[in-house]
Amino acid sequence: MTVGSQVKTTLASLKGAQADLETFALSTQNQEAKTLFENAAKTTQQIVQQVESRVQQLENEEPQYKGF
Repeated sequence: MTVGSQVKTTLASLKGAQADLETFALSTQNQEAKTLFENAAKTTQQIVQQVESRVQQLENEEPQYKGF
């Protein structure tokens, strides 16, 4: 597995985790848990943005990674 595909796999996993956290936040009635899940989802979103930036950088530096 190439570095590019590993980073993209990680990005997909992070997006899945973020979606799960958002779902948990919507599903719970406990306000403390809801806040915890919402904050974790926001933090995960920031990480997703950073990894997406890295993917763009990889694709620009190494064209063979585009589309994987």
